[in-house]
Amino acid sequence: MKRTNFEASSRLPASAADLFAWHERPGAFERLRPPWEHVCLISHEGIRDGQRAVIRMGRFPFARTWIAEHRDYRPGESFQDMQIAGPFAEWEHTHRVTPEGETTARLTDAIEYRLPAGALGQLLAGRAIRRKIERVFRFRHRRTLEDLTFWNQLGGRRTMKVLITGGTGLIGGELASLLTTGGHEAVILTRSQSKSPHHTTWNPDAETYDPRWFEGYDAVVHLAGENIAGRRWTAAYKQRLRDSRIQVTGKLARALARLDAPPRVLVSASAIGWYGARDDIPLDETAEAGEGFLPDLCREWEAAAAPAAEAGIRVVHPRLGVVLSPRGGALAKMLLPFKLGAGGVVGSGRQVMSWIGIDDAVAGLAHAVFTDTLRGPINLTSPQAVTNREFTKTLGRVLRRPTIFPMPAFAARLAFGEMADGLLLSGARVVPGKLLESGYTFRHPELEDCLRHLLGR
Repeated sequence: MKRTNFEASSRLPASAADLFAWHERPGAFERLRPPWEHVCLISHEGIRDGQRAVIRMGRFPFARTWIAEHRDYRPGESFQDMQIAGPFAEWEHTHRVTPEGETTARLTDAIEYRLPAGALGQLLAGRAIRRKIERVFRFRHRRTLEDLTFWNQLGGRRTMKVLITGGTGLIGGELASLLTTGGHEAVILTRSQSKSPHHTTWNPDAETYDPRWFEGYDAVVHLAGENIAGRRWTAAYKQRLRDSRIQVTGKLARALARLDAPPRVLVSASAIGWYGARDDIPLDETAEAGEGFLPDLCREWEAAAAPAAEAGIRVVHPRLGVVLSPRGGALAKMLLPFKLGAGGVVGSGRQVMSWIGIDDAVAGLAHAVFTDTLRGPINLTSPQAVTNREFTKTLGRVLRRPTIFPMPAFAARLAFGEMADGLLLSGARVVPGKLLESGYTFRHPELEDCLRHLLGR
């Protein structure tokens, strides 16, 4: 049976050399991996002839391994990956880069594939596979365009070496891949022993921190901390939340302040929990902290970084909103009930949800690293916050599912305890004033567009 052909082509704002280099750098696979797909990169040797990528697709017990070998590597022009083992009977993917001027180039992905079981496989799954491929490459070209546009807007900044704590989490991993494909070096600080040149080991529970963990970096992005929604807020877990944020940040800030050559900037995470439960009025970075556990936690968390600022390091506190990604966090937890048609508003539905898509969250963090005028708190939220009812209806519309099963306030409190009032039943309309003033352009300011992009819908 003959092969099926597919082609996607886009004109992108980069020279042919820069566009090809983007694909060759570490992190490119992660940037091109659709967030709704269950795909894990096991190993990737590179894109030159004979080098292989090993990918695990799907979830246990249905996971499959895809092994692709790269061939026909032509620097600055093209390369191929060919399936050695995997779900297709045949798969050959050619990546071509064609110059269209000094600062623009065309990216073309040309694929020839054949499904298993011949004509029967094509009859049963041909259209579905075609639609799936179209979704994947629509996402890949859009994200490549947005990443290249982002780096163009930042201008010709010098190459930086960035250390990321909490880098194995959802946000840290995405940030590392954004930085590396942009031509910068990102090193993840992790508890685990790793042979990866992009990882280095530390012990965040140590009484004092070894300065050697932090030497030689231009910037530190500090994202480490226990998951705020990891479990019910017992007294013991609330103490773990405090220790993993306040104590760790304080020890880190003191260690950086003692360095002979400290980093130029420390981007130390915070959260919009600073504002607490507020009326539906816009809150920018000048708003005072609210009252309660979360505002108190955030206030002390930000204050813990003071030793770094006193040592002359530029310190930025990104107050993150609800970060949306199907790979983790709030959206990932919502997807199954919503897909089953069991989604609905929580409590009154009037509480405001200040959200941000994962792409804007990591680009906002990178913007904070490279923008010298930013310091102190900055709100990392979409400029278009929504109520819980608006979010519910929008997600249902994107997934084409009804949203008729509400969760009353008493049920949320029974299920989640104090956390329900802190995270689910209250909100604040937080606006990204300083981010917009500094020239940042949002990729996905509207909720529906963001959800469709992240979910491939």
